[in-house]
Amino acid sequence: MSVHTFLWFDADAEAAAELYAATVPNSRIVEVTRQGDGSAFIIDLDLDGQSVILMNGGPGHPHTDAASLQVIVDTQDEIDRLWDALSQGGGTPGPCGWLTDRFGVSWQVVPAVLAKLMGGAPDRAIAVGTALRTMSKLDIAALQQVYDQA
Repeated sequence: MSVHTFLWFDADAEAAAELYAATVPNSRIVEVTRQGDGSAFIIDLDLDGQSVILMNGGPGHPHTDAASLQVIVDTQDEIDRLWDALSQGGGTPGPCGWLTDRFGVSWQVVPAVLAKLMGGAPDRAIAVGTALRTMSKLDIAALQQVYDQA
C-alpha cells in the first residue's frame, strides 16, 4: 500500500511539477505519462520524499485553500527563497505563511522553530499566535522576539 497526494489541474500539471521540483530541495519528477498527442496526463513527483501525483484532467475541479502543501524549513533564507519562487508569475500571498502559486495550489512555508514557539508557555504561545496572524510571509526573527518578550 502507498498513500499519495493527488492534485488535479486543468492543463498545467507538467509546468507545475517542473516548478515544484526545481523549488523544493531533494525533489524530482519521477515519471510523466503522456496522452496520444504528447501532452502530459499524469506526473509522478517526489517532493523531498513526499509522493505527489499531478493530473491534467481538464476544468471543473479548481484548487482551494482547504488543502495545501506545507514546507517546513530551518532558516529565513529558505522561507524567502521558497516564498519568492512559489509566488512568482502570479502567485498571491495569504495569511500566516500561506500563499497560492500561479497554478492555484496553496502552500504554507513554515519555520521548524514555529512548533517550539507555539508550544511554549500559554502567554508566549498566545503572543506568538497573535503576531503570526498579522504576517503573510513568516518572519522568524520577529516571531522569536515576540516569544522572548512575552
